[in-house]
Amino acid sequence: MIVAIADEIAALLGKIGEPVRTEVSCGLEVSIYDMGGDELYVTQSGAGEIYAAAATQHLITGYGVELIVNFGICGGLTPEMSLCRICVVGSVVHYDFDTSPVDGCEVGRYIDYPDVFIPADRKLLRLATALRPELTEVICASGDKFIADEKRKRELNALYGARICEMESAGILLTANRCHVPALLVKAVSDSVSGGAEEFNKMACESARACVELTLEIISKLQEVKV
Repeated sequence: MIVAIADEIAALLGKIGEPVRTEVSCGLEVSIYDMGGDELYVTQSGAGEIYAAAATQHLITGYGVELIVNFGICGGLTPEMSLCRICVVGSVVHYDFDTSPVDGCEVGRYIDYPDVFIPADRKLLRLATALRPELTEVICASGDKFIADEKRKRELNALYGARICEMESAGILLTANRCHVPALLVKAVSDSVSGGAEEFNKMACESARACVELTLEIISKLQEVKV
């Protein structure tokens, strides 16, 4: 499991308590939990795509994890994505990735993908939405910027149909997909389309708590079905 920031790791530790053991390598602290016969590896990557990608690769290479789960807070890009609204990410667009001058790819598209949308694992998405039918599946706009400006939020929605934005999902999903490890991304809105940094600072902890409860519920279900 990968989380990015302190509010998210605090919400998780408040639910699952102390780990069986903790290891530090490659600059990352990995907490290891016994989940009834399965091991859960938890690390706080730090904010941003590069840190998130590095943490994902570390869990895959260093610990041989069978799947990646990321939960975290995000910005809403449409009015219905209100505060504390929980969603699952169906696909990600890395909106500030641009190689178009040299390869003609549209902004956001990696040349080894057919379009700008980086897909999440469909089997995990089906399991999550079957467990919680009220969950919304969304496109996530991911990039190395905190988007506080309402105009920019609406632009990302208009360009890509994205309903949330944040700073880690592209790094996580690109890395997991390349390694053929399924990934599930669960997000809770901490700042609405008209909100910004002030709203984020006020709501981050509450949104993270709401998100972690659902994420642990999904992990429990995954253990039952052994995805």
